[in-house]
Amino acid sequence: MNMARGKIQIKRIENATNRQVTFSKRRNGIFKKAQELTVLCDAKVSIIMCSSTGKVQEYVSSSTTTKQLLDEYQRRLKIDLWSSQYEKMQENLKNLKEVNINLKKEIRQRLGESLNDLSLKKLSDLEQDVDNCLRIIRERKLRAISGQIVTHRKKVRREEEENRKLGNGFIINAKEEDQHSELVDNEGHYDSVIRFQNEGPGIFALRLQPNEALSSQWMSIHE
Repeated sequence: MNMARGKIQIKRIENATNRQVTFSKRRNGIFKKAQELTVLCDAKVSIIMCSSTGKVQEYVSSSTTTKQLLDEYQRRLKIDLWSSQYEKMQENLKNLKEVNINLKKEIRQRLGESLNDLSLKKLSDLEQDVDNCLRIIRERKLRAISGQIVTHRKKVRREEEENRKLGNGFIINAKEEDQHSELVDNEGHYDSVIRFQNEGPGIFALRLQPNEALSSQWMSIHE
């Protein structure tokens, strides 16, 4: 019993994976047929495909190139595939040249050149444009100066704070030393005199020089 193959309905495949698989299979089949035409019939074949993913697939007979086939196509049909595109490119280039010429002219005029052909209104407009430019430049300059002043003031305050901390530390250390000891230069047989004060009798501790013939290094005198 023969079962007829069901006819496949030709419509867009919604599932992206199935669509890509079908594209790959049918592309390979078309390229295979193109290769058979090239070998069996000595034909020149070129096929270009663009998939939905943006990839370009191409087949061309080994005896030619895609460009050669396009040139032959234009020659035999007596058409120019690139003329319209070339004309658009030429028009675009012309417009760009005009824009470049006008910009150069405006630059010269802002420098005070090429002013003879300008009317009174254009000269007034040019003067206004220059004044606006100068105002913008001055404002930008003032902002830059203000920023430098703020930075400098912060630096000065930071250095003053560091100096203040150093000065306070020095004063505190000096006071602590004055409260606990007082160094006196005796210029005699003693190296130093240390006086301790309290509410009772004063006590003086004298340290002798090493050449003094005393059995003890320190001698205390009580008043």
